[in-house]
Amino acid sequence: MEKTELQKKETYIESVHRWGRIWGLTLLALIVAYPIVVSVIFRTTPDWAAFAKGFLAIGPMYWAVGIVEIFTYVPMLGAGGTYLSFVTGNISNLKLPCALDAMERAGVKANSEEGEIISTIAIAVSSIVTTLIILLGVVLIIPLTPLLSSPVLEPAFTQILPALFGGLAVVFVSKNFKLALAPMLLMLVLFIFVPALNASTVGVMVPVGVLFSLGVARVLYKKGLL
Repeated sequence: MEKTELQKKETYIESVHRWGRIWGLTLLALIVAYPIVVSVIFRTTPDWAAFAKGFLAIGPMYWAVGIVEIFTYVPMLGAGGTYLSFVTGNISNLKLPCALDAMERAGVKANSEEGEIISTIAIAVSSIVTTLIILLGVVLIIPLTPLLSSPVLEPAFTQILPALFGGLAVVFVSKNFKLALAPMLLMLVLFIFVPALNASTVGVMVPVGVLFSLGVARVLYKKGLL
């Protein structure tokens, strides 16, 4: 009986990795195919010298972030959730909060089989809801433009992400204030005193905050403070 359950678990994980690789490579092919198709349709080619210069300037940063994000998100989202998040995007500001909140409410951890399933379901539902909202937005954008551009609603749109992360912060910070204090102070200092940091650098700063938190947690654990 135990052997059968182990085989089922291994089969599920293997299927997750198989389909994750398939959809990941499919997405990569589609992304690469788009500029090729556009070039063929308009019968033009990019300036390869300028392309190489720009790619070498920013490419290594994205390679580094991509590698770090794997080690950052997999322990929090599980294998299935990570594959699905990487395909659908919006990890740090949408998929990650949804998955963490779902696992928190279910009382499971990401490194468990239950957590793996809950995380994947949460991210899948989030992706479907996001797609439906985008579809409605495309259909209703013209009739709703006067309302959405109203000065009365403008302050609300600027507070959506702070409200989302604020609600999550109350839950997770309250669990271990000692551990949460260090990364919060680090991010506040960096974003206040380094003007170059902005919303576009979130992908870089999330792994930095995670690694800093792990370092601080190890020091506090060694000193018996955790």
